[in-house]
Amino acid sequence: MATHMIIFQQFSQSLSLIFVFFIIQASALHVSGQWDTNTSFFTFVAKFGFQMTLIQRKADTQGYIFGNITAPSVNRTLPYGFTLAVLDKEYFYEYYKNRNVDDKDLACKLMFEQVQKAAYNVYCNEEGKQDFLRRIPCPQGRLCLEEDSPELVVNGYQFTFAIQDLTRPRFWYASLVACYQDVADCTWHHSREQMVLDYDIWLVNGDPSKKGQNPFEYQFSYDLQDTVEIYLLFLVLYLLLLPLLVHAMFQQRHTIRRLMTAGAFLELISILCNVTHVLLIVENGEGLKTMSVIGDVLDILGRSSLMLLLMLLAKGWAITRQPLSWPGCLFVVLILHASANVCLYVWMQTEVDVIEDIDEYQTWPGWLALILRFLIMLWFLYELRSTIDFEHDPAKVKFFLHFAAAALIWFLYLPIVAVIAPFISALWRFKFILSTTYSADFVAFAVLCHLLWPTRSHQYFLLAAPHRGEELEEFAQAPHLLTGDMHTTVIPPAFEGKFVNGDTRNHVNASI
Repeated sequence: MATHMIIFQQFSQSLSLIFVFFIIQASALHVSGQWDTNTSFFTFVAKFGFQMTLIQRKADTQGYIFGNITAPSVNRTLPYGFTLAVLDKEYFYEYYKNRNVDDKDLACKLMFEQVQKAAYNVYCNEEGKQDFLRRIPCPQGRLCLEEDSPELVVNGYQFTFAIQDLTRPRFWYASLVACYQDVADCTWHHSREQMVLDYDIWLVNGDPSKKGQNPFEYQFSYDLQDTVEIYLLFLVLYLLLLPLLVHAMFQQRHTIRRLMTAGAFLELISILCNVTHVLLIVENGEGLKTMSVIGDVLDILGRSSLMLLLMLLAKGWAITRQPLSWPGCLFVVLILHASANVCLYVWMQTEVDVIEDIDEYQTWPGWLALILRFLIMLWFLYELRSTIDFEHDPAKVKFFLHFAAAALIWFLYLPIVAVIAPFISALWRFKFILSTTYSADFVAFAVLCHLLWPTRSHQYFLLAAPHRGEELEEFAQAPHLLTGDMHTTVIPPAFEGKFVNGDTRNHVNASI
């Protein structure tokens, strides 16, 4: 017991650290903050997926990056030695890779070696076709120096980038770097000026000057579009399923039912937290990251409770046998499984480089979580086989066979998703994994609700009636317990060893 408490306390502390970490994270849609050039040479701002531009509706379907970058403590009109770079992956990869070169003058040259060939510059590259760069900070109360067409700048802001891609959706990357281009010889140098810059940047899909934009797409990166509809769909489905589970729980009080209802409730609260986050993104472009983190962790706990439920049923607990063998081992393994998935979640949020378009199951914590899930599945099959061999009641054997088929599909779907996901574009992958996992978990709860519905589960649950008289009446009225002629009395197993009509029998403990 002491070991279990220590594990639980460590797990709780880990969750607390996760919440504290993500509370201080900035949003990736509406980004605001400060950049101290004295302590940081490079600051990554955001990664955002822009939708494909339709040539017939170019202004309405292209992407926009707009905002303000100022240095409140400095007031001058001369150009500053810092740069805002907005690049697609083709140019961002080399640019990003060279940021860690120790010699920062050399780093600036290498970072912009390819960019300067494509980026338009009135002094150094009038033939450039791409609008990639802004000198920052912008002058107080004025547009950035490169904004030579004020009518194209979003009203109330200092700069605007219009992102067009006529062939496909694409990720773009915004960053700040302490480099500047010397217009005398068009070479790049490291700026050693020290100041604190305030930035406030919006990234959107669609024309910000027009009303009537699709609220579920406008402020969402392309890889997150349609997630609002996915969350809302499963919120409705769980709102329909949970009352059925609660009704069944009150109709037939049983620990299995309580655990199943608790797991579905965790999933419902998880989805509700994520719905709150995405609806706030619709409202303010930022959302509430803390709610998203809580929702994702509750989803992990809900999935772990479902796995616990499947393992208990595979062991035949409260169906074939009442005592539970090695309960401590079961709970420790499932806590390890939940912890591995939480670690995987943290790893994806903190350790995976922004340039890498990988999902969680292409990392070593992801492989560890999948291996652990596979081992638990093998354990599940072993326990289920032992339970079926031990059981002789045809109704219970039939239940276990149907249960095994459904549970095995649930165990196997995630490894299959992990194999398929790398072949799907990163712009679609998150939506694929999200919808598949939510669908599989919901169907698992729905199938269990069907298999364990009170009108059929009384055939295989070891139930404890609230009153002896009620239990005796139930057994007396059950037709499958009547054998021989109508005068034959069959004593229910739960009443053997008790006083029935004045007869004393050997006591057998059959209570639950």
